[in-house]
Order: sequence, then structure tokens, then C-alpha cells
Amino acid sequence: MRIRYKKWARPELEASKFYEDEPEKWKGKWKEHFKNPDLPFMIELGCGKGQFISKLALENQNVNYLAIDLIDAMLGLAKRNIEQSYKEENIEPENVLITRFDIERINLILDKADNVERIYINFCNPWPRGKHHKKRLTHTRQLEKYKEFLKDNAEIYFKTDDDDLFNSSLIYFEEAGFEIIKKTYDLHQAPIFEKNIETEHEKMFSEQGIKIKALIARI
Repeated sequence: MRIRYKKWARPELEASKFYEDEPEKWKGKWKEHFKNPDLPFMIELGCGKGQFISKLALENQNVNYLAIDLIDAMLGLAKRNIEQSYKEENIEPENVLITRFDIERINLILDKADNVERIYINFCNPWPRGKHHKKRLTHTRQLEKYKEFLKDNAEIYFKTDDDDLFNSSLIYFEEAGFEIIKKTYDLHQAPIFEKNIETEHEKMFSEQGIKIKALIARI
């Protein structure tokens, strides 16, 4: 998603207690960054404006979350959405962090010592042109990178509106040695998640009559 430059985003992020500007420093020790380091640790790749992670983290105070995106303007909006969600419940956002990083190089900021139990990937760029497929966040090349820091029996929760991306991802997960334990071609009619948190894109695509595809894969 393209978004206009927001001059306030960088200053607000740098002043935020739950924004990390140097994620490489925390490779292998992210749990130490949280108030309660003993909680399970999960990540969202491409958090965008943060509507999903702000709800997910608030509803699951027994899990620590790291949300990653590459664009300051997106992260600035995510920071505000997280703050607003937690403010409404009169609590501090102590179980969520956001950071700016290129997901293609994610192994520079995470490793096995981080014990990542789950990855969320929601409506990522489908990169429809064949020469760009390797940029997909669910491409075999990327999945192999995730395996380097996911703990045993960890899961990936994936949602998309794009038919080609979804069907190709089924192949990617198999190629990378993941087991697809649940899948659906119409998430709203055949739910596979214990609770589905609807994202901004999900609502928009659903209103257009586009069915949401989703899967849960385990390594």
C-alpha cells in the first residue's frame, strides 16, 4: 500500500516507548525487551497501519508481539492506533513493540534464541509479475529464512485476497517443509481461526465481494 509522507511520523516513533529503532541490537534477545520476558513471542510481518496488531496485542496480554514494517508513515499510524486501543482500556502497551526493517533481511534481527512461536502475514503485496515472485513474504525463499528463527511446531497464519498468491503459497509452504494444517478459500464462511481479527484490507475486499483465503501452516 502506498501512503503519503508524514513528517510527524519519525519524531513520534523516536519518542515512543514501544518503538525500537535499532532492531539488530536485539537479535536473539527480544524477550528481554518486554516487561514480562517469559511470555510467548509472536511477530507480524508487514503490519501496515497497525489495526490488526493493536487489537491482537490488546486482546492477548499473555503474549509478547513484535510488528515489523518498512515505512515510517505506516509505523507512525500503527503507533497511534496501538496507543488509542490501549488508552481506551486504560492500560500501557507493554506487550507490543514495533520496528522498521526490511523483511527480506529479517534474519539480521531474529534467530532461534528468540523462540518465535507464530508469524502473522496479512494481505501482503502479491507481487503478480513472475520476476518479482521471490519478493513475496510467503515465497519458499522467505519461508526458509523464517525457519531459521521459528521454534519447533511454530505456526504461520496467512490471509490474502489474491487467488494466485494463495495457490502459489500452498506450493511454497510444501516446498519449504511446512505442513498446512488448515486452509480455506472463504474465511468468512469457513473460519479456521479461533478468532478472526478483521483487517482494513479484509473489510474492503469483503465489501467488494472478494473472498478471503487463509491458512495455518506448521513447521
